[in-house]
Formats: sequence, structure tokens, C-alpha cells
Amino acid sequence: MPTPSRSAEPSGTVPPAGPVAARIAPAPAPVAAPDAPNHRVKIIAGLIVLVALGAGARMWYRSHYFVETENAYVAGHVHPVSSRISGVVTKVFIDDNQIVKEGDVIAELDPFDQRVKTEQIAAQIASAEQQVLQADAQIAQVKAQASAAQAQVAQADAQLLRTKQDAERYGQLYTSQMKAVSKAELDAANAARSGAVADLAARRDSVVAAKAQIGAAQAARDVAKAQVDVLRVQLKDAEQQLQYNRILAPVAGRIGKRNVETGMRVQPGQQLTAIVQDNVWVTANFKETQLANLRPGQSVQVSVDAMPGKTLVGTVDSFAPASGAQFALLPADNATGNFTKIVQRVPVKIVFQPQDIKAMNGRLVPGMSVVAEVEVNQPDAQAAQPASHAAAPANAAR
Repeated sequence: MPTPSRSAEPSGTVPPAGPVAARIAPAPAPVAAPDAPNHRVKIIAGLIVLVALGAGARMWYRSHYFVETENAYVAGHVHPVSSRISGVVTKVFIDDNQIVKEGDVIAELDPFDQRVKTEQIAAQIASAEQQVLQADAQIAQVKAQASAAQAQVAQADAQLLRTKQDAERYGQLYTSQMKAVSKAELDAANAARSGAVADLAARRDSVVAAKAQIGAAQAARDVAKAQVDVLRVQLKDAEQQLQYNRILAPVAGRIGKRNVETGMRVQPGQQLTAIVQDNVWVTANFKETQLANLRPGQSVQVSVDAMPGKTLVGTVDSFAPASGAQFALLPADNATGNFTKIVQRVPVKIVFQPQDIKAMNGRLVPGMSVVAEVEVNQPDAQAAQPASHAAAPANAAR
């Protein structure tokens, strides 16, 4: 029987093991590796698209329902403290950043000059009052002289009447047939009558002169009395000036920059320091294109640069009556041929609740930079009463 060849072996026969079999065994088919880089790129691209869509949606939402400005600053009442009179500073009772109350003494000036002025005016008043008394005495004396002159006028009038009667009687006796009197006696009677007429005229002139002296004396008294009144006003002013030697705090607050030292000579109106009150607010300069939906009473989120992560809640109080450019030292003149339209900014006052300001413990001070953000889709709050309106009576009373 012939031997079967190897090629006729069935395909399912297990080949013999060994190195030879290993060399002739067919290689396994290669497995396709997953496309990992492409899959990762698709995921990253999808995330970028989602982030872009989210950012775009957020920007759209904020642009339609929020207005924001970084051109905003804390403002407050800064009261300058100055001297009303000139003088040399003898004592200073304050220091930088010190808390003071209304009426506290800031500094004292040397009172010597003002005291001397007060004493001089008091002496002038005493002298003027003596002149008034002398004028009163002179008026009384002249009135007595006028009364005596008036009495002498009455006597002269009676004397004139008697001499007239004598002259008439002597004239009748002289012209009678008996000629009871002589020509000399008649002439004497006529002369006596003429003398009485002259004496009456002189007495009347004396009365007129006495009345004129009364008027002059009264005028002199009025001048002296007016001088007394003027000096008394000057004395009152000098006494008030003497009190101005003590420079007092006009309001309660904290001392700002101190510009006064002992020994300094100050002039009237010279600023010595400033007092900053705790009642502060924010002045936010919004663009005019952002004002369409802003209303008084709307809530405002205020972020202070000096307090990262701290957000204060304020309220829109009021709008300025004009743009900031109108209050500039040199307002823009657009009447010339060259014109560039610039978006104007309008100051908006934002106030806080008093308890919120108090909770800041003086950390919120005028001049700080803030960011103001208003959600403009809030309900219309025009009827709401701003916080500053409630505090207005207190400020007015102060």
C-alpha cells in the first residue's frame, strides 16, 4: 500500500509541536488600534463650543439686564476747618485720623491781641459816654438860658407897653392948651419907648440864639450817643473775636490732613485741617446710553477695590441735573467746525443704609474706587423712598 503524502493530511490535523512548527505557523491578524487622538479633539472642541455659548449667553443676558460702570468713587462730606481771625497758634489738640465730636477744641490762638482790642474799645465807650453826659449838662444849661431869655422878653414886652402909654399920655399933655409937660419930658418919654422897642428886639434875639444853642447841644449829644452805640457794637464784635481764639470742630467725624502746628501764625480763612463724616455714598458716572432703564430706588451691587470679595448693597438715590462735562472748569465748545461726538457721563448718587455704613467701621472713605452694577429689570421702584431721604431731616438738623 503506498504511503500517503503530507499534503494529503486533513486541515484539522494538529501540526506537530516544536521549533519547526513555530516557524511555519501563520501570523495572527493585526487588531486595529482605537482613534484616541481624534476622539480627544472632538471632546475638547465640544467643551470649547459649550463654554463659548455659555459666555455669549451670559454676555447677552448681562448686556440686556445689567448696567455696570467702573467710573465710580466713594464720596462724602469733607468739612474744612479754618480760622476766623489772625493769630499765633499756642495749642493743638488733634492729630491725623483722630475721631472728634462737634464742638471739640481743635486749636487755640494767642488771645493777647484780641484782648487788648477789647479793652481799647471799652475805654472808648467810657469816654463817649462821658461826652454824652457833658452834652446833657450843656443842653440843660442852654435850656435854662433860653427860659431866662424868654422871661426877659416878657419883661421887655411889658416895659414897651408902659413906655408906649407914657409917650402917648405925654403927647396929649404937651398938645393940650395948658401944656402940662415940657418938650423935654415928651422927648424923654418917646426915647424911653424907643429904648423899650430895641430892648424887646434884643431879648427876642437872645431867645432865638438860646434855642439855636439847644439844637446844637442836642446834635452834639446825638453824635456822642451814636458813637457810643457804634463802639458797643464794636465791643460785641471784639468779644466775639476773642472767643474765636478757640477753633472748634463744626461737625463730628474724623480728622483728615492736619495742617496746623504750635507757633504757626494763621490768617482768617486759612484751612487748618478737614473733618470727614462717616455718612458716605457712591457717585457712579454712568454713560448716557446706560440711563434708559435706571430708576431711583433700584438696588445696586457695589464692589470696593479695597475690599476684594466684599459686595455692598446700595440704592439709586438721584441723578445729577447735568452731565459731568457741564461742571468742568472748561466745558467743551461744540460750536466750532470740528466736532467729535463723545458719549457723555451723568453722575448718579448711590446711597447705603446707615447700619451698613456703621458696620464698615470707617473702612469706606471718600475717594475709594468702586464698581457699581445695577440690575435694570427690577420692578419700578420710583415710589420707593431712598435711604438718604429718610436721613435728610437728621442732616438738616445737624
